[in-house]
Amino acid sequence: MAVEWIMAFLALGVFAGFMAGLLGIGGGGIMVPMLTTIFLAMGLAPDYVVHLALGTSMASIVMTSISSMRAHHAKGGVLWPTVKAMAPGVILGTFAATFLAAHISGQHLAIFFAVFMGYVALNMLRPKTAVSTEAKTIGKGELAAVGSGIGAVSALVSIGGGSLTVPYLSWRGMPLKQAIGTSAAVGLPISFAGALGYLLHSQPGVDLPYAVGMVYLPGVLLMSIASFTTAPFGASLAHKLPVATLKKVFAVLLLLLSTKMLLSVM
Repeated sequence: MAVEWIMAFLALGVFAGFMAGLLGIGGGGIMVPMLTTIFLAMGLAPDYVVHLALGTSMASIVMTSISSMRAHHAKGGVLWPTVKAMAPGVILGTFAATFLAAHISGQHLAIFFAVFMGYVALNMLRPKTAVSTEAKTIGKGELAAVGSGIGAVSALVSIGGGSLTVPYLSWRGMPLKQAIGTSAAVGLPISFAGALGYLLHSQPGVDLPYAVGMVYLPGVLLMSIASFTTAPFGASLAHKLPVATLKKVFAVLLLLLSTKMLLSVM
């Protein structure tokens, strides 16, 4: 791999990991549009760059998911019975969605990604509303069903599911800190199942050394190392910087990156 691509993957991992630690947002929203740009610059056909970007991004967040889960568990923020109830649905939904992604055109995947990231960005921009403080008993069947839906959407946009899991658990009355910690733990089976699914699905138009299925392994390695290293720095600055303002800036960045990716493959 040329030096410029090595530097590009490392830089992307550094930025994605730092922002994930600072704002508590998975790196997929950043990685997928930027990976699309990198793969286009490497000469890959536009029809396949989104698939490869999704798979590579999903595989690269496995390590950050492990790190995040361990940190929240150490603070007692993970409700493991909820994680265990959601896990079967999450794994099934995530894995199945990778099969769906393999048969969807790059343009349609880009549209879905852009629409979802638009939803995430708007949620970050609008004023926060009060969430339910009345704890409710959530049935295992409901958790498994919701988990399958969260897993499916997460696989199609390459995220750890926090944008969906945290609001759902908060709405059902779980305290916010526990909702965030539990969501971090749910992100691990999402990333594992998604990475495995994307590894199993090859794209005939991807002629790239060390690409397995829809995953570019050198990119995964470089971004994982970089993001795993910088995420703690972002987390340590979360209490020192104006996070509310930064989230608004980040929301605009998400919209711009998603729009750029959409225009690149249309």
